[in-house]
Amino acid sequence: MIEYTLPLAQTKAGIELVGGKGMSLSKLLAAGISVPDGFHITTASYRLFVEMNHIEPYINKLLDEIHFTDSTQLDAASAQIGMLFHKGKMPEDVASAIQLAYARLGCIPVAVRSSATAEDLPEASFAGQQDTYLNILGEYQVLDAVKRCWASLWTARAIAYRMKNHIKQEQVSIAVVVQKLVFSVGAGVMFTQNPMNGRRGEMVINAAWGLGEAVVSSLVTPDTIIVDKNARRIVSYKPADKEIMTVRTTNGTEEISTPAKLRKKHTLTGDQVMRLAQLGKKIETYYQMPMDVEWAMEKNKLYIVQARPITVLPPEWVLPEKDVIYTKGSLAEHLPNPVTPLFATLGLGIINRASALLWADMFDKSAKKLLPQNGAYTIINGYVYLSAKSKPLLIAAKSLSPYALRKTLTNSIPRWKAAREEFETVVKEWEEKPLHTLSAHQLMEGIQSVFFAACIYFTRIQLTLPAASLSEALFTKLFTGTVRRAGITSTSVFLLGFDTIALQSEKNLWKISEWAKKNNSLNHYLQNNLTLNIGKDTMSPTVPAGVTEEVWREWKNRINQYFKEFGRTAYEFDFSYPTPQEMLTPTLESIKSFMEGKGDSPFLRQSVYEKHRKQAEDTTLKLIDGTRKKLFLKLLNWAQETAPMREDAIYLMGMGHPLIRSMFREISERILRGGAILLTDDIYWLTKAELEALVIQLDKNMLLSDLRGGIPARKAEFKKIQGYVSPSRLPEKKENTMLHVPQNRKDEKIVLKGIGTSTGVVTAPACVVHSPADFESFKPGSVLIAVTTTPAWTPLFTLASAIVTDIGGPLSHSSIVAREYGIPAVMAAHNATRTIQSGQIITVDGTAGTVTISG
Repeated sequence: MIEYTLPLAQTKAGIELVGGKGMSLSKLLAAGISVPDGFHITTASYRLFVEMNHIEPYINKLLDEIHFTDSTQLDAASAQIGMLFHKGKMPEDVASAIQLAYARLGCIPVAVRSSATAEDLPEASFAGQQDTYLNILGEYQVLDAVKRCWASLWTARAIAYRMKNHIKQEQVSIAVVVQKLVFSVGAGVMFTQNPMNGRRGEMVINAAWGLGEAVVSSLVTPDTIIVDKNARRIVSYKPADKEIMTVRTTNGTEEISTPAKLRKKHTLTGDQVMRLAQLGKKIETYYQMPMDVEWAMEKNKLYIVQARPITVLPPEWVLPEKDVIYTKGSLAEHLPNPVTPLFATLGLGIINRASALLWADMFDKSAKKLLPQNGAYTIINGYVYLSAKSKPLLIAAKSLSPYALRKTLTNSIPRWKAAREEFETVVKEWEEKPLHTLSAHQLMEGIQSVFFAACIYFTRIQLTLPAASLSEALFTKLFTGTVRRAGITSTSVFLLGFDTIALQSEKNLWKISEWAKKNNSLNHYLQNNLTLNIGKDTMSPTVPAGVTEEVWREWKNRINQYFKEFGRTAYEFDFSYPTPQEMLTPTLESIKSFMEGKGDSPFLRQSVYEKHRKQAEDTTLKLIDGTRKKLFLKLLNWAQETAPMREDAIYLMGMGHPLIRSMFREISERILRGGAILLTDDIYWLTKAELEALVIQLDKNMLLSDLRGGIPARKAEFKKIQGYVSPSRLPEKKENTMLHVPQNRKDEKIVLKGIGTSTGVVTAPACVVHSPADFESFKPGSVLIAVTTTPAWTPLFTLASAIVTDIGGPLSHSSIVAREYGIPAVMAAHNATRTIQSGQIITVDGTAGTVTISG
């Protein structure tokens, strides 16, 4: 017998019959959890409706040629499918079964909830894909709500999700749960483990007045309560200004303004919080996994209206040492992504050796009191953090002493040049050695020597860069008012247009583009081929069709000369990432962009900035005299001398990386031939100990250890770690546990707030770039979205229409280069790289410091 409805208490209700939500509610009832009474409308009812109304052939035809990224096609198809369900006739047997079950419930106001068969599973996150309708009264209204729930299986979002995750459309079905509506005075959600910081011993509750829809749909900022599950105590209760609440109406629900006396009042009492926490603990124990629970409270009685597994739970950010502060500052800022096993075990040790020397130099005998046991840098959940013992007074006393300030702020440029020359000497010494003639042990020695030199160089520039930052900050603070009286909107005009290495690099690319445009065959080839293919051809010994051998040889000579002069840099300080010499796409895209007239001449731009700078200086000097004039000139000269040094110093941090990667490649090719790994880049997925063992085996002509089996798991773990949002500081200053806080919205659009560091407004498609691996997907005219950038990323700035970063400020590299290029920039937009998706249309307002996501 086909069952079109089932009691909610039916213990044998499986997911294929009642869907994920329905099955979960039945399990909760069986476990003695307080769940509102109701009934299932099974998937058999849905399938009969679809069959009788001949809907499936239409669906298959509509979806046959749609791609999940085409929102226009998806919306159109979803609308057509929705109309099929709206016009479809409810089968009599199904209608009768629903009407009878509803009558047995008492014909009372109900909640009608979708329950898809691929929903609320531990391995999939389908939450919110389908619809829920509250305060439905009357059998005809219930039947209509059921059809709308069925149709919600085919929303554009649900279709795209299934396509993206390779879930066959014909394999999914949907049931419906009809439950007594809880006339809740308060409602919300509860996570049985903290989903923001990963703390397993914490439970997080969000609560607001009225029905729970406002909380679930992120329409209201709810109260946030943190409960220690083990100690059974409330850790914190942060009441919110709850502006909106969802209430019942005669025709359903609506959002209204919360009465003034309730807006900031606690939604739950302490006793209610603890009772709810006990329910959450009971549910978690029953399911044996962390759970996301929706709850409602009616007349002091708590009901659970939904419970699903938490499918993505971040790790706990456990501090390796007590009384130590961990930040993403200094060198950690140049390592924004998780690091590979080889960098973690080999690179980090070298960094800490060099850093220990810096700390001894900076803090003398106090260094031991400040340096953590693990060293200046440590890895937490795959991410590198700068660490120091929590002794702020000692750090301030040592860092701000007259001796320390004098040492840091004077002769910064000569000291930087000396550090650069020392670094260059080491790099050139090893570059002159034919790598193929060196033993594996010698190559490892070279890698460590060059990388140690890079780390020493970084520690040296740490004592020169403050001069650039402080000089600009002082100049800006003391003379902003004067500059504005001169009619100048920003002091940055005084520091733009200087001949940095990055600008010289861009000039060189401009020259190459001008030369290429004059060669018809080369011009045609470059304009009519994908950049990726041009890069492969440039690195190949063959001449592409249609280009003369002489012209192609000159093209390669110019490209090689460019990289010889400007390619000694790195996109990231982690040596496992390809360098610009290996990944030609940004460089070639810049050349093509110049050839197509999409980029301004850097020579012209520099000339304009020089003219504006001179005019600004002359105009300002007319407004001041005496001591103030002398101070102005002194600070201006200091800032103008040190500002280019700041960019050049950071640009050269990766000077040794191309050589380091060449040496790694030489070793890797040898162990690849010996069968130890499958791919040349697999060397970065080995640990230091594993690689050192292979090096010994190579030099002794021994059989190599087979390490191929463990690498896939490490790569999978790395991919998982990439999805984490690493806190900028540990321990965190404030608990980031506002789970259902609405994004700032304007005209129904999400607005991210950051720091505007380069003025202007641009609306364009976004391109999220997590690492150099994403460079090839960057399209000219896109908005560059990144955690942060380094000077080696500069070619992307010639293609970008605006810049948005997760971290940074007015003096960061991204800000400085954005101002040079005259494009808007917003820094410190927090999780912009996680919130914004590539292809979305966004508006970047560099004046207001906002990023608006349109779609």
